[in-house]
Amino acid sequence: MAAGTKIVLFHSPNTRSSGTLTLLEELGAPYELRVLNMRAGEQRKPEFLAINPMGKVPAILHGDVLVTEQVAVYLYLADLFPGAGLTPNLDDPRRGPYLRWMAFYAGCFEPALVDRATKRDPAPLAMSPYGTFDTVMATVNAQLRAAPYLLGDTFSAADVLWGSALHWTTAFGVVPVTPEIEAYIERTTTRPAAVRVREQDAVLAAGHAAA
Repeated sequence: MAAGTKIVLFHSPNTRSSGTLTLLEELGAPYELRVLNMRAGEQRKPEFLAINPMGKVPAILHGDVLVTEQVAVYLYLADLFPGAGLTPNLDDPRRGPYLRWMAFYAGCFEPALVDRATKRDPAPLAMSPYGTFDTVMATVNAQLRAAPYLLGDTFSAADVLWGSALHWTTAFGVVPVTPEIEAYIERTTTRPAAVRVREQDAVLAAGHAAA
């Protein structure tokens, strides 16, 4: 599928899809938004459930290719536009750490976050996908103390994902703010692409609230 083919992003403001929209802006990719009003329950209507039975955003269509699941969407898009420099090549030694942090987000951070936010007891260590919340956050903080970005001095799609996530989760008080996380959020969410998306989301959200 050609990179020049327009990407359709199923989006709702101030959700996980906001990070995907930021990534599209960072990549300079051609895209079209199909906005869902989650306040009105549009993500549960048959039309969108045919796209993603989980009723979640983001989801993208690229020609006939449908991609759901946040990390899969990021990997697909960043690889589709390698010239933007947001993903290491397959022969780049940073490719392994890049994939590690993408998988760590989906496999460890989000499950730990949901357990913490809903005050659920984690599964026994032998069964838990992430171990403990404190271990997850200690791992993230250690990496951010070591370098400005997850791949060292190089900003990547992984930082779009993590920067957006840490911005929201610290704002809601689920993730404890540390000096390294605070500085990382500042570095990643003040970039022009992130600012544009927040401004656009504010307009969309106001429209949904008024609908």
